[in-house]
Amino acid sequence: MLLEWFNAREAVALGTGLADELVPRSTPAEGKRRPQGRPPALQQFLQRIDRDARPLGLNTYKRAQLANSFRWRLLENGVEQGLVDELTQMLVLRLTKGVGAAEPAEAAPTPPPSQSSARHYVETLVARGTELGTRHKLTEAVECFREALRLNPRHAIALDNLGVALFRLGHYAEAEEQLRRSIQIKPNYANAHRNLGAVLHTRGRTAAAETALRRGIKLNPSDAEGLVQLGACYLTSSNLAAARECFDKALKLAPRNTRALLGSGRCKAHEGAFEEAKALFERARELDPAMPGAWAAFTLLGKMSSADQAWVGQAEKIADGDINPVEESELRFAIGKYYDDVGQFARAFKNYQRANELHKLSADPYERDAHAHLVDEMMSVYTREALERGADGASDSQKPVFVVGMPRSGTTLIEQIIASHPAVTAAGELPFWTEVMRKHDATLRHELPSDQLRAKLAADYLRTLGVYSSDALRVVDKAPVNSDYLGIIGTVFPRARMIYVRRDPIDTCLSCYFQQLTGGLSYTMDLEDLAHYYREHRRLMAHWRAVLPAGTLLEVPYAELVADQETWTRRMLEFLGLEWDARCLEFQQTKRAVMTSSYWQVRQKIYRGSVGRWQNYRKFIGPLLALKDLDP
Repeated sequence: MLLEWFNAREAVALGTGLADELVPRSTPAEGKRRPQGRPPALQQFLQRIDRDARPLGLNTYKRAQLANSFRWRLLENGVEQGLVDELTQMLVLRLTKGVGAAEPAEAAPTPPPSQSSARHYVETLVARGTELGTRHKLTEAVECFREALRLNPRHAIALDNLGVALFRLGHYAEAEEQLRRSIQIKPNYANAHRNLGAVLHTRGRTAAAETALRRGIKLNPSDAEGLVQLGACYLTSSNLAAARECFDKALKLAPRNTRALLGSGRCKAHEGAFEEAKALFERARELDPAMPGAWAAFTLLGKMSSADQAWVGQAEKIADGDINPVEESELRFAIGKYYDDVGQFARAFKNYQRANELHKLSADPYERDAHAHLVDEMMSVYTREALERGADGASDSQKPVFVVGMPRSGTTLIEQIIASHPAVTAAGELPFWTEVMRKHDATLRHELPSDQLRAKLAADYLRTLGVYSSDALRVVDKAPVNSDYLGIIGTVFPRARMIYVRRDPIDTCLSCYFQQLTGGLSYTMDLEDLAHYYREHRRLMAHWRAVLPAGTLLEVPYAELVADQETWTRRMLEFLGLEWDARCLEFQQTKRAVMTSSYWQVRQKIYRGSVGRWQNYRKFIGPLLALKDLDP
């Protein structure tokens, strides 16, 4: 009966009992001494939920009543508010664990009395969950959507909304799963494609994200949010023109869309129009004063100072509030930069550490053994003999220039210096060779590309470079990950030139850790992973130096470059077969788009203060200190 559906006496009693068992009521003498950490009886608590509560198959109303009675009894028992919220969320998630999957019939909730009532109730649950989501009550929203899906497992909108709520809670893998289920049930549901694209982009799978977002926009061309998300993907893949077009279209559809304003501002910043970028960031912040991204963006426009104390105060207030892990991560990176700029290094590191912990939640884990195995295979297949051997299909073009190295090692600086030459165009960080490896991984790990594949790759890559310039003598591709593929590249373009930037290993790794890089670079989010990756990178680069034909690779030490810019600039231009041009010394005046987070730094004169920067953080970076014995 319907009245029984709402009869929650048993649930309320169980919630109160769980609280009292977990944290017994205090006597007056004990009232001030309540636990501030995780209670020692936590495992028994979780076991009792599984034993006594989950088998009851409580409907959403009864689960809510159980959670409320549990929460209020903990507060009455003197438990600190933050711990109460954590335990209550743990209880709710435990109660709803597995909802939406097939479960035994006896575990299902008692539905309303008729089919029409059941359908109506499902829609009520979905509407209620959506409303809770808009008020940032995400755990309760998830509960509503899961309950709706118990009654109707093929409700595409509920699956989509559940995916969004899980994404905002930081449960990225399950969010992706629910969104894919929604699309499977309703292939033409544009919102689900857009939301899947957002999840994939956050997880560092940019190409797949672009595909999902384009499908969503094809289904709904007036979706401003989809256009904004696609624009963000284009920025990640260095396609500034396409990104700008997306943000412009979104603003025509929704002139007050703060994320579109933020994206347009970032386009301006990449172009070096910092005042215009600042105005767009300020407009976004006016419309949404608590928007994390708008606050974070300001730190990328220049160096912060003690005059920005009001900024950091508000930024910390927002970061400590009710925002999702992606937003908090972005803001924590910005707060870390503020404290680094003003010399408060302990506070800087604390925020960078928190930022990376959150950022890591969205990324696929770095697999150390798998990466070491890739290095082994590259070294085994792409030997000196293999690379010296001529091959049909290879291109004799000298147009491609590859600037490689660890991320944050100075590749953007070298790209800017070279691109200041009138005969050179910079293409940014092209994903071309990463995509090549993704498509042909099984082959290229074990043998050189065939003549047919080599010819195709050469033609496709030159066509890609032609998009950036049809008449430049040299086009620079500065994707750091190309360091892994120099053997493959050398078999396709044996006359291409490669410049390897070598910076102090600890400075390099720390700079990676202090930057919000794409989710695909998950090794940058953990100091031990960084140390491992750097050693493998160093091992592979030593191999390339030994096996690439003479005159193919020029190694540029970052510290020597910033100490003697002209000498190294002349060496690089001579290496590339270019005449000397003094404009390369005034690279900061070159007007072009810079498609990395270094877009402000490379428009300043050579800066020596980043050499040896890691000394400020010596006591926080234990896993990296072993790298100091390596040659820079």
